[in-house]
Order: sequence, then structure tokens, then C-alpha cells
Amino acid sequence: MTVTMTASGAQLVLLALCVCRGSGLQQTAPRVRLSFKELMDTRAARPFSFSFNTSDYRVLLMDQDQGRLYLGSREYLVALDMHNVNKEPLIIHWPASAKRKGECQMTGKGKQGECANFVRLIEPWNRTHLYTCGTGAYQPTCTFINRGWRAEVRRGRRSRLPGRDLPPPPPPRKLSAAEYFRTPNWATGLFVMFPRSLVTPLLSDLPLQDYLFRLVPGYVDSGKGKCSYDPKQESVAVLLNGNLYAGVHIDFMSTDAALFRTMGGRTAIRTEQYDSRWLNEPVFVQIQQIPDSAERNDDKLYFFFREKTLDSSSGTSPSVLARVGRVCLNDEGGQKSLVNRWTTFLKARLICSVIGDDGVETRFDELRDVFIQPTQDERSPMVYALFTTAGSVFKGSAVCVYSMADIRNVFNGPFAHKHGHNYQWTEYTGRIPYPRPGTCPGGTFTPGIRSSRNFSDEAVNFIRAHPLMFHPVYPIHRRPLVVRTGVDYRYTALVVDQVDAVDGRYEVLFLGTDQGTVQKIIVLPKDPTSMEELTLEEVEVFRSRAPVKTMKISSKRQQLYVSSDAGLTQVSLHRCGAYGRACSDCCLARDPYCAWDGESCSAFTPSTKRRSRRQDVKHGDPLRQCRGFNAKVEKRLREMVQFGVEGSSTFLECQPRSPQATVKWLFQREGRRKVLNRAGGALRTAHGVLLTSLNQSDAGLYQCVATENNFKHTVARVALRVLDRDIVLALTARDEDEDEEPGARRAAPLPRAPLPPTPFPPEIRLINQYCQSYWEQLSPKQQQQQQQQQQRKRTSRRHTESQDQGLG
Repeated sequence: MTVTMTASGAQLVLLALCVCRGSGLQQTAPRVRLSFKELMDTRAARPFSFSFNTSDYRVLLMDQDQGRLYLGSREYLVALDMHNVNKEPLIIHWPASAKRKGECQMTGKGKQGECANFVRLIEPWNRTHLYTCGTGAYQPTCTFINRGWRAEVRRGRRSRLPGRDLPPPPPPRKLSAAEYFRTPNWATGLFVMFPRSLVTPLLSDLPLQDYLFRLVPGYVDSGKGKCSYDPKQESVAVLLNGNLYAGVHIDFMSTDAALFRTMGGRTAIRTEQYDSRWLNEPVFVQIQQIPDSAERNDDKLYFFFREKTLDSSSGTSPSVLARVGRVCLNDEGGQKSLVNRWTTFLKARLICSVIGDDGVETRFDELRDVFIQPTQDERSPMVYALFTTAGSVFKGSAVCVYSMADIRNVFNGPFAHKHGHNYQWTEYTGRIPYPRPGTCPGGTFTPGIRSSRNFSDEAVNFIRAHPLMFHPVYPIHRRPLVVRTGVDYRYTALVVDQVDAVDGRYEVLFLGTDQGTVQKIIVLPKDPTSMEELTLEEVEVFRSRAPVKTMKISSKRQQLYVSSDAGLTQVSLHRCGAYGRACSDCCLARDPYCAWDGESCSAFTPSTKRRSRRQDVKHGDPLRQCRGFNAKVEKRLREMVQFGVEGSSTFLECQPRSPQATVKWLFQREGRRKVLNRAGGALRTAHGVLLTSLNQSDAGLYQCVATENNFKHTVARVALRVLDRDIVLALTARDEDEDEEPGARRAAPLPRAPLPPTPFPPEIRLINQYCQSYWEQLSPKQQQQQQQQQQRKRTSRRHTESQDQGLG
């Protein structure tokens, strides 16, 4: 039986208003929200449980073929099983030397633990080796990792392995660099090069046995131009055909940032040094090769970053702008000008903004993460970019999607040029030299130019002075895909998965936040001109709150790997059972990973042939998909009996599974049912309805009906019975005359005992807390006066009852 406590009407109104205001925005609320403990209870997540003295975990490489996940952290490299991150992890301790740490501390560094080796780069060199780099206590260092399955070769062929007993045979003809296989010689620490045609048949004969993960002994390489000195400076890198392309800060003071190409036997090449027209305090975010055409000489490297600018239109304070840049992979630098510098470097601005109802444009300029989603055409991947607002006062995040066609159109458009008395950016209208700046040598449009060193001086000088394009790149539909404003968090990381459902293919976004949560979001077309955003779930992925640092997704294994400063967690892409036990709950969730199988909401696979699979991501219509199942749910819904006291208040609980659902209360009495419209006061909250000042006419059947996507279903049925107040007080009053001695009543009043914890909803618990705090604020004299008044009322009532009995 539930009997609620009474309180004054004014305090109840204020309390209910506070609760209502704290319910949040429905359009951005996740359908399912799970704490870390609740996530663990679903058995759909697995935190990396091995503890050692490290921090700053970053997922740097995911090898789908070998099923390995490679982490870099402070002084450690870790190889994990992608199926189970806690299954026999392989760990390498790679610290900076004590001497180097001491030298680092002598320079004034190390107050925040920077004088250590923070691993920032792990790239595949071949099937048996990885190339890795770390900050090396402000002295970047690189080396090789021997990884993969232990090779056992027949004795007769072991001597033929390169780098052992025999040097590589001299080639019969001059081979290109791509036709050579390069590997370090363990004894000398030097590279050995030999034709790939010799090695390929040898590697194919090696059987797979135990998995190895260890540093190559005796080999140390300088990390300058490959890894930043300062662990707080972000860097990106990719290893392509033996060449390492990296966006890094290359000096101790982090004042010289550049896009570098090193290794591969080619001359090192970089962006122009200390030229703010090229790079101005950049923060590199992503780097990836994207081919432009079928001609391989047209292949380009695209990199995404943010940088500061000092335009006259923005005043004296620098603003941050998001950029996309590109260079040609076969760029060798200039002959007379831009020697050992990129001669094909171009950049353009990325726009991601939203215009509010008041016409004010909110721009998201701080580029935080980029995810490049492959498509069937390798030349046209989709670029998903995550932005935040600049500054710390207003928190906002947005995700914009760009097409490579739009990006290429901007790079093929006009160049920017500073001109006029205000020295502002304008469109360059002069003559464009041949070949067009940014064109790759030997490509589709320059078949007769074999090297960038053959570019004309005019073309090289033009690109040195005009690396910026005039037009910015706008997102698809010129609006963000996801927007978050007015919330207490920012997005920090982004990955995207393509999911095949019954009614089509959908893109599902996983967004990490600075609060240590991951949101799963799907964006659906609502009509030809607008989109509908659905937040399917939000889960806490770490035991202690920490910003999400990196994320990797494996569609093949249906797993998400999330890292922070404190650790890593492996999370399944779906928890279908959390949506509910009814077909309607599963259908309304509109999660392409899930479908109703006739008994429960379970994971959906396109190969499933069962006729009872019900899924409707596009419309989410339970009336069509769940015929026959909805009536069963209504029949199973139990009617709860709840008691209230006349003149008091009671709370009827109703919590629909979806925050997108609208709730309506129906009241039925004497066979007549109508919408609850109580004149005496009905305060609606996110958890139910609070009925104040009950009377006998409030007794009846209350039904909570939730409506979502035009589907109505009853969430709760409560039969309220209102008890007479005088009878309840008489039954619950204690006869203190029989229990206490007369002297005890005259003693000083005892402090009032705290109210016991109750299993009531949050609103009622807040009421009890208010009453408790009110009592504690009274002085001892006021408490004594109130207890004496209560004692006189009880004595008078017992005296009246004894007179009535005597008269009887």
C-alpha cells in the first residue's frame, strides 16, 4: 500500500516545476541511456582490465586481417585480440632512457609528466613488421616491431631469407622503388633492399604458428618529421609504399609545423617553413590517400586540419578555421624555387554552420575529428567531419558530411588573393600559369611533364603565393547532419558504420563525448527537404568519467573500440534487448541492427530468412509490423492498486521507454473515461503525475497512454483508492500514554528522527528531503513548541474518544 506524505501546495508547485525543467530536450534525448554498470550488466561491453603504470591510451591501428588492435600509450605498446581485448594481450614496455628523461627535465619540461615516451604512431610496414614512433621525452624516436605469426622455414631454404646470410642478388634490370622490398637488417641496423619477385614465393611458404609482438633489437631511427616532440601536440601520419607522410611539429618548442614526407629512399619534402599563408599554427586531424582518377599519377594525399587566421575582418583576435588540404604523392619539389618543398600544396576552408529561427548563423569552426567512409567508388568516399564551437562559454557540436566531388570542384575553382586598400581576401582574376597549380606531374592533364622539377618557375612561384582557394567547401544540403547546442558536453570523436536493413542501407554514427559517453545516432529522411535525427542510445563506456580520445569500428566483428586517458573499452554495436520486450518497442526504436524475431528484439542479419523478422527503420510503424503482438502486450499489462489519503497527495508513476513519446492520462470512473483534467491540481512530470489535495471523487482507474509515431499504447494502469483522512489518522496514531512514563513526557523533546528512505519516485523523495531540511532549520525551542502542539492534539483527541465511549 502506498500512502503519500502531505506538504504545502506552494512548495509542491515549486518542486514540480524544478523537476519538469530538468527533464531536458526531447528531440535530443537518447531512447536508451545506460550507466557503466548497466552497460556491464548487458554483457555487451568489455573494458580492458589489465592494469599497468601507463596513461593516454590511443587506438592507433586496427588490423582486420590478423584480428589485432594496436594501442599506443605512455611508454607502452599493446596488441589486443579484436574479439576479446582481455584475451592474452601482448605488451611491450618502451620507455625513454633515464638519461634522456633527465635531460628533458633539465630543460624545464616534465612538470606534467611529459618527459616520457608517448607512442603516437603505429603503421603497417608489411605483414610481419610494424613501424612505430614515440615522443621519446622530447626526442622523437622510431623503430620496428616484429609482429605476426612465428615463421618456421625448412632448413634448406632458411639461408635464402633476405638480411640473413646472403645479400640480395643484383637485379638484371633497373627496377623502380615500388618493385623493391625493404627490411631492416637485425645485425647492422641498416635497410636491405631486394626485389619483391624474390620474396613473394618465400613468404607464401611460411606456416602460421605463435603470434609475436616485440621490438626489433638494435634498431633505432630518428623520429623528427614523423612524430611531434610535445605529447600535447596532435599529429597524424600514414605509411604509403614505404613513404611516411606526417603532419607534425618538428621542433622542440612546437613553433614549426609541417606536412612532411620521409623514408622510402626519396628526398625529404615538406611545406614552406614559417609561412603563415601555408600553415598558421595548425592542428592536424586526419590524413588519407584518395585517388582522383584511374591514372595513378593523379593520386593525391588529403589532410584535414584546423588553423588560426588573422584576417582584418575579424579584428585583432585570431579565429580558428577548419581546412582541407592536398598534395600529389609524386611531388618531388621544385628545381629552383620550392626546393624540397611541396609544389602541389593547396588548401580550402570547410564550412559547417546552422541558421537559427532568428536568422543568426552559428558556425562550428573547430575541426575535431574526421571519418572517411569508403563507397563502391574508391575515388568518391564520404567525408564525415566533427566540429565544435570556438571558445568555452557556448558549448556546441555538429557533424557535417562532404562529398569528394564538391571538394574537388573547390580545388579546381578560383584561387584566393589578398588585394585592395584593406588587404582583404578576394578572388584572383589574373592569368593562371600552365600547368594549373596543384596539378600532378605525369597525370591526366600533364602527360608530358614527368616530374614536378619540370614545372615552370611561374607555376611554382604562383602556388607559393596562392595556396588558398577562394571558395569554401559546403556540406551536402548545406546544413549539418547532427547539431548539439545548449548541452553540457561536446563531441570529441566520430566513427560511422553502414548497416544493411530490410528496407535499405543506413549510416549509423557513433559519437564520443568529453563526458566519457558514446551516442549512437541515425539520421533518416523525413521528407524531400528535411532530415530526422534519432539518438538511439547513450552509454557510459568508462568506469570513471574521462573524455573519449580515439575510436575505431569493426563492422566485420560488430565491435566498437573506445579509448581515453585511463583505458580502453570494447563495446558491441547493438544491445537490442535494452529497447524493450514488446514488438512495438523494437519497431519504434528504428535501430537497423535490431529486429523482432517473434519472441524478442534481437540482432538482425541480412542473411536471416525467418518470415517472422519484423523491422521498419524508415517508418517505425508498429501497427503494420507488429500485428497480433500489440494485443498480447495490452493483455499482459497488470493493473496496479494504489492508495491515497484524503487531503494529501499521491504520485502516479508512468515512464514510457522512449523520451520521444508524448504521454496522456485518462481517468475512468463509473464506466466513463475521459482525459484527466483535474481542477484541484495535477502536476505532470517526466516520471508521472502528482495529484494534490485528494478527495473521494479522485478514486478511479487511471491509464497512462503513450503516443509515438502515431502509435498509441497503454504504459500503466493504476486503480486509485482514496482513504478517509480521519480513519487513517486514527489507525496510525500511537497511544503514548501507555508506552511512556509521565516523567518522560515532561523531558526535553528528542531530536526528530530523519525520514526513512522510501522507494518513491524522485519527486516524492525530493518532498521528503524538503521536509527533513525544513525540520533541521528549526531552533530547538521551535521544535519543542511543535511537539507540544502535536501532544495537545493527541490528548484532546483521546479525551474526546473516551467521552464518546462513555456516552455509548
